[in-house]
Amino acid sequence: MSFALDPKLEADTLPAIELELSTMRLMNDARYAWLILVPRQDGLVELTDLAHQDRHRLTDEIDAVSLALSAVVGAYKMNVAALGNAVRQLHVHVIARHEGDPAWPGPVWGVGAAMSYDAKTSAALIKALQQRLTGD
Repeated sequence: MSFALDPKLEADTLPAIELELSTMRLMNDARYAWLILVPRQDGLVELTDLAHQDRHRLTDEIDAVSLALSAVVGAYKMNVAALGNAVRQLHVHVIARHEGDPAWPGPVWGVGAAMSYDAKTSAALIKALQQRLTGD
C-alpha cells in the first residue's frame, strides 16, 4: 500500500525531514515553530490504528522532534496534540510556544491569518532541526 498525504496537510505545510516512521512537515505559518508528524502508512486515523511497535516508534519520534524544536527555537512550552477533527489522517502537531506569541496562552488554531515562511527562513529552520535530529 502506498502512502498519500492528505491534500489539506499538503497545502498547509512544507516538506521537512523523513524520519523512520513519519514524514515531518513544517506548518507554513511563520508566527509559530510548528511541526506535523504524519506516519507514512495509509488508512491511519487514530493512534490505536498503528501497530504496537509503530506507536512506540511514533512516541520516540515525537520526543526527539520536541526536544530538537525546543532547543532550536528556545521554546517556553511545547504543545503536542493529535486532534484529527479537520484532517482525518493521523498526524501529530508539535508546536513550540512562547509567551506573547499571537495565540498565547490559548490554542494556535484559528487565530488570525497565517504568515507564510520565506524560503530562506524555512530552509534554515529545517536545516537546524536536521542537524539536531541526525547530526548531519
